[in-house]
Amino acid sequence: MINDNFYKRQYVISGMAIFVVVAYIVLLFNMQVIETSSGSVDGNAIIKQTIYPARGLIYDRNDSLLVYNQPIYEVMMTMNEMSKDFDTLAFCHLMRIDKQMFDQRIEDLHDTRKNPGWSTWTQQVFMSQLKKEDVAQLQEELYKFRGVEIRNRTIRNYNCTEAAHILGSIGEVNWDDIKADDYYKMGDYSGRDGIERTYERELRGEKGVRKLLRDSRGRIKGHYKDGEEDIPAKAGADMQLTIDIRLQQIAEQLLHGKIGSIVAIEPSTGEVLALASSPTWQPQMMIGKERSKNYLKLLHDKSRPLFNRATQATYPPGSTFKTIQALVCLDDHVITPNTQYACSGQASQPIKCTHSHGSPVTLLNGIEQSCNPYFWNAFRDYLQKGNNGSKNSKELHERYNQWRDRVMAFGLGHRFEDSDITPQKGGNIPSEDFYNRMYGERGWKALTIKSLSIGQGEILVTPLQMANQTATIANGGFYITPHLNRNDSMKTHIHQTGIDRRYFDLVREGMARVMTNGTGRRYSINDVEICGKTGTAQNSHGRDHSIFIGFAPKDDPKIAIAVVVENAGYGATWAVPIATLVMEYYLKGEIEHTDLFQRMTTSSTTTLNAKKD
Repeated sequence: MINDNFYKRQYVISGMAIFVVVAYIVLLFNMQVIETSSGSVDGNAIIKQTIYPARGLIYDRNDSLLVYNQPIYEVMMTMNEMSKDFDTLAFCHLMRIDKQMFDQRIEDLHDTRKNPGWSTWTQQVFMSQLKKEDVAQLQEELYKFRGVEIRNRTIRNYNCTEAAHILGSIGEVNWDDIKADDYYKMGDYSGRDGIERTYERELRGEKGVRKLLRDSRGRIKGHYKDGEEDIPAKAGADMQLTIDIRLQQIAEQLLHGKIGSIVAIEPSTGEVLALASSPTWQPQMMIGKERSKNYLKLLHDKSRPLFNRATQATYPPGSTFKTIQALVCLDDHVITPNTQYACSGQASQPIKCTHSHGSPVTLLNGIEQSCNPYFWNAFRDYLQKGNNGSKNSKELHERYNQWRDRVMAFGLGHRFEDSDITPQKGGNIPSEDFYNRMYGERGWKALTIKSLSIGQGEILVTPLQMANQTATIANGGFYITPHLNRNDSMKTHIHQTGIDRRYFDLVREGMARVMTNGTGRRYSINDVEICGKTGTAQNSHGRDHSIFIGFAPKDDPKIAIAVVVENAGYGATWAVPIATLVMEYYLKGEIEHTDLFQRMTTSSTTTLNAKKD
């Protein structure tokens, strides 16, 4: 019986072996005979070529062309099609390279660490980013080099030297991109950052396919079936951005020699008019053969030009936050326009005032003169409303959570998740849990967190958030998500603060007085009423940051702006004049204060002491 089973198993094993052999024979027959027969017409082999679509063009809000396509060429190789007597020296001569370079490139193609998509059956990019003159000679004698193909591609080029952080760049896809999206093959390009990355699917278009006949010597004989089975490529969609490129140029000029950012928004639409970060780079640095080298250079630059300070840097908002403090306290009836608080200037406790003015102070005086004690008292009364406030209480924590929610309704403390602006930091409006961890649940009260009243302490915001906050005040209580794509209306993305509109009128009046009698009075625009608020954000790592928010005109706002100049001192010294010049150009189409513009564009704050004395 045992022997019978063993005898039967011999037949099973033999049958399996025969099946495997037959399967291999069928496979080889299919590859070498059937496919060859179906893939040839009168001795001509059929080859498929990918047709790459033209990438969508990018325009500014005034139809100025910013980004267009420039033709380039790639030399492709399919190793299993290359003849054994491939004339390497002749090929190198036509490509104007030496044999050492040829050998190194072939070695790199075989290295799966450098080229994970390596296969003898698929086309490999031997050389890319070539100009027409680089491949002209090879094109004439291409029939001599079986397995070699010249492929037409395009790369980006630019009509501007600004807006690098907005536009982004194009780069070669990596293996992770290919695994995530089967649209891509090795050697393809995609948006790596900025608008190019955010709208990659819209801009890239759809690939096409061309079937060609090639004879035994590798020469192209024409289209298979006269092109009936060709699939044309579909060009990517063009984009119109919200930015005004001329305004962007003015903003970047004004930031020259400074570290900081400028964000300008059209309040009624949420469209970003300018978004400048300094230091920056020119978009042209990220195209062609020099892209990798330039990227590494920028990456290791100590001034961090790749870091978008307009959307990623966070700062204490300083006195610019007093506008929100006023609105939240007014709407809760903690204060009225006539509420008065005393101010003793530098002698004020527990927060001193940095300005000299009369006392007592009302709301409009408090905004105009940026009175710290006024806003500390208003904040304290908000938190202590309904409880004794002398010690930590459950009611005080509840009031703090209410205050925090009202503040965050202005777009602070979180990213704009429905925006196309990337990357973004969320900033910070500290939570109850944060203070419970820091001080214990019974260990903090209004006095403990007094710095929040004047936009200091743990509050952190981005310049984008500050500009949006300003647009919200200009709109009288709502904002539309800030965005960059003008083709996609965001008017349904309306966010309400829930604060009574009449209180915004009061705060706007206070901001107008800042520009006529307060800290911004030295700078103006002829025949235009500006509303603004200066800020000087404390910086534990060096000189304070100069900050300003504002909008104009007062009664029909067309532009809202936030300016941050790092380590530059008072808001009125740098941020105010820069902001008024940007607003002046946008509203009037020219800069009338030419002397001020000359001074701001040629002055540098990077030479100021980085540390306090």
